[in-house]
Amino acid sequence: MRTQTVDVRQAHGRVLCCTIFRPGGKKLLAKGHMLSEEDVQLLETEGLRTVWVTELEEDEVAEDEAVMQVAAAMACGSAEVRPAAGGRANLHAAEDVCVLVDDDLLRQVNCTSSVVIATAANFSFARAGDRIATVKSTPFAVARQELEVILATLGERGPLLQARPVRNPSLALLYSDHYDGERARMMFEPVVRQRMARFGIQPRYRLSCTENEAEVVKALGYLLRMNPDVVLVASTTAPAGPEDVIGRSMQRLGAHLERYLAPVEPGNLLMLGYRDSVPIVSAPGCFRSAKPNVVDLVLPPLLARYRVSGWEIACLGHGGLLA
Repeated sequence: MRTQTVDVRQAHGRVLCCTIFRPGGKKLLAKGHMLSEEDVQLLETEGLRTVWVTELEEDEVAEDEAVMQVAAAMACGSAEVRPAAGGRANLHAAEDVCVLVDDDLLRQVNCTSSVVIATAANFSFARAGDRIATVKSTPFAVARQELEVILATLGERGPLLQARPVRNPSLALLYSDHYDGERARMMFEPVVRQRMARFGIQPRYRLSCTENEAEVVKALGYLLRMNPDVVLVASTTAPAGPEDVIGRSMQRLGAHLERYLAPVEPGNLLMLGYRDSVPIVSAPGCFRSAKPNVVDLVLPPLLARYRVSGWEIACLGHGGLLA
């Protein structure tokens, strides 16, 4: 990249090295802007005779083109790429989505010297139109060879980011209490409504039952026959482990226990199982308060019909201290 001061009349097709302001302080043209014939005429009208510009070498790619290429190559799903000022490209959710991020690939790309990517947190929920990632390059230009390496890496290992749609999910909820299931429902339902409103949904199916194995098996079996996308169990009691009432009931229904215990506070007594493709989440105590807890972390990917693994639950420890 060559920088030089040139006559305004020779500046067409070159890139500004610094922002140009009018005498009153208002920005006229931004740093990094490629000058057109209209820009040259404007600068002459403003009385400028010379400008400080840069010119790309043959082995370089302009910053705007480079970040747009990376942004287009890094993501899949319901995301759209929009150019932004200053050698940036933004990715926005095209609809309500859950953001899934390949952390290792993100770190690898960000170790290059020419392009960096910032994303929303893994498993986070984003509304339509929200920004979910930004790509930024070195000023003015990126070495073509470095850009090709990044694009090849994304092509081989990508996508780096998935914008997985959350489309009209069906949520089932079971309230349980040792003495009276209605007691659990009355205690938790206001908080449930408030929490689910964050994701723009409300439970489609609701049941309450006494927390004994026969009743829980019956209630869970009924909810599973509705074929929901997710089943939440809101219990007033904390499980002693998979051998407690909820865990035994899940196993009797043929569910596979994926994970017990989450490195998240509040919510470390999470129990996640799957009956076929339907996740069942027991999160005792997490419905007493609307403050963020483990339910807020695991629910978005489940609503997006993504199968969360026990390994991914274990990885929530970094940043898992929510309160």
